[in-house]
Amino acid sequence: MPTITRDVVVVGAGPSGLTAATEMKKAGLTVAVLEARDRVGGRTWTGHIDGAMLEIGGQWVSPDQTALYETLETLGLETYPRYREGDSVYIAPSGERTVYSGDSFPVSEATQAEMDRLVAILDELAAAIGAEEPWAHPRARELDTVSFARWLADQSDDEEARNNIGLFVAGGMLTKPAHAFSALQAVMMAASAGSFSNLVDEDFILDRRVVGGMQQVSLRLAEQLGDDVHLNAPVRMVRWNEDGVTVEADGGIEVQAKRVVLAVPPNLYSRMSFDPPLPRRQHQMHMHQSLGLVIKVHAVYETPFWREEGLSGTGFSAASLVQEVYDNTNHGDTRGTLVAFVTDEKADAMFELSEEERKSRILESIARFLGPAATNPVVYYESDWGSEEWTRGAYASSFDLGGLHRYGRDQRTPVGPIHFSCSDIAGAGYQHVDGAIRMGRRTAAAIVQAAQPA
Repeated sequence: MPTITRDVVVVGAGPSGLTAATEMKKAGLTVAVLEARDRVGGRTWTGHIDGAMLEIGGQWVSPDQTALYETLETLGLETYPRYREGDSVYIAPSGERTVYSGDSFPVSEATQAEMDRLVAILDELAAAIGAEEPWAHPRARELDTVSFARWLADQSDDEEARNNIGLFVAGGMLTKPAHAFSALQAVMMAASAGSFSNLVDEDFILDRRVVGGMQQVSLRLAEQLGDDVHLNAPVRMVRWNEDGVTVEADGGIEVQAKRVVLAVPPNLYSRMSFDPPLPRRQHQMHMHQSLGLVIKVHAVYETPFWREEGLSGTGFSAASLVQEVYDNTNHGDTRGTLVAFVTDEKADAMFELSEEERKSRILESIARFLGPAATNPVVYYESDWGSEEWTRGAYASSFDLGGLHRYGRDQRTPVGPIHFSCSDIAGAGYQHVDGAIRMGRRTAAAIVQAAQPA
């Protein structure tokens, strides 16, 4: 295959890389997008399993995600609300199951007061520290060198309150145990969603879905880019100097360009060789960033049976194997679909089991929320991004203790002609498709500006 010559080569055909490529092409630059997988979409993937359409990857849209909404409108994609009519279910640490309505968990007045107090503290910190440059705040080092679990323990002696607050950050977002990331990382996660109150409000953070699936964002962007997108092309080598780059990928593909955009999560940078090597600062930083672990469980039933019992399909329990469950029924579908999540150390334990035993244990846990009918789906599927060759975790990377304040300011800094763009390093929209799009736009704007004649 002859060498391809372009202004910019983009590595990764997820929402961030495709957005960057689209914006640069609009500005008159030539682009090539190299994707390791046999599909576009990155960590968004709308698959069909046993006749059921499933959102194997990212799927939700929240009201603050304006960049994503703008892209959906441009692409002619519509959204619909997550089903949430009826009561929710809470399973206490004791195992007691309570059906409840409203926004508050059915806990004791004292525990609720503690939860409200902790949320207020975190809201105040999120507002003060922000998502764009949390490392610049005067308290950054203090909050980054203590785990979120330790920080919560220092704030409150109510274990149920602490675990319920931790549920939304540790299990719901970072997919790591609360002892494995810092209080600063938790505050940044909250700030990226607008506030901690937003983060713990499932009706906000899990508001709507895309009709036909989130992967359509990438599919339609890629369609517009046409032959500039190359699949099954894992990048193996990036040769660079101040004058430009030569990028080598499988299939004999070689692209010469002025700049390269790495639109993949930081844990995959090391899958490529760089000549010369990246600077020491980059090597160190990338070793302090890692993805978490989650099993996203999809269970499809002949009917949404829980609705007949007045249940919304929503359930929470910090103490259970399945910590969160939601109605995930597709737009216009007569069948009912549930989505449930098993994270971090609980996921570790499940992967020690056989496939059948794991399925049985997980469905039994869902049934504790919604009844015995939950144990008999017509379609069952587990999204295991931890074993996916070109992702290796979920949902996005975060820093280990002390890493965010130490390295955060450099994670978006270009190295010569090498630029970085992904949801993992976003401020607003961090970990979400919205953040991926924001970073794609931001990176494209910087390259377009640099390409203008002086």
